[in-house]
Amino acid sequence: MRVLITIEYLGTSYCGWQKQKNGRSVQETLAKAISTLTAEEIVLHGSGRTDSGVHAIAQAAHFDTNTKIPVEKLPYAINSLLPRDISVKSARSVVAAFNARFDAISKTYIYKIYTGAHLSPTRELTHCHIPYALDVQKMREAASRIIGTHDFKCFQSTGGHVKDTVRTIYTATVTESGDEILIEVKGNGFLYNMVRIIAGTLVYAGIGKLSAEDITSAISSRDRTRAGKTLDAKGLYLKNVEYDFGDN
Repeated sequence: MRVLITIEYLGTSYCGWQKQKNGRSVQETLAKAISTLTAEEIVLHGSGRTDSGVHAIAQAAHFDTNTKIPVEKLPYAINSLLPRDISVKSARSVVAAFNARFDAISKTYIYKIYTGAHLSPTRELTHCHIPYALDVQKMREAASRIIGTHDFKCFQSTGGHVKDTVRTIYTATVTESGDEILIEVKGNGFLYNMVRIIAGTLVYAGIGKLSAEDITSAISSRDRTRAGKTLDAKGLYLKNVEYDFGDN
């Protein structure tokens, strides 16, 4: 049986999703728990990597198992073996050919910011602190320039090795609540550090360092130096991975 699980985790204590030689990863921690439960050697395939310190509201991963545990009971059983910063939220059986990475049709990320002169200790691990006011309307205008199919090489950090840097962004929104600003981006795929660079670019727009027209020019130029800085990993969350199961 092939099983798709949805996972929520706080990435603070992990080296990222991907298993590493020197570091504690979400993937390895989760695979060990499932292996212990099923008494099988479990290989877990995620929808994609999240970097060190990045969180997930709904990461997706699949694995094969011969367990007799009903699929709807698997989250409860797996969670009993996991640390409290990782939780399996749901499980469903899928066809044998399903692949959590290659069958994803879209991903949605959010980036959390709070503003103000002083640090907020209760948000230090989960938000990026920007110690000055941001013009949210200018950020929204800049975000609108990102929507569409473009070559997004200017939003890729050094270390990204994909040859094709064309992606489609379906939505890019900026919302404000009190001193918190939430950036949400949905696309068919993302480059290395792309959302964190988009967030940094929108912050530059919010302080008047870049205009909406500058964002359009940066995308056209494919020049990383013309976009904003890469914001901290701790403010980034994988919100959702979407699949077409044909049953909705």
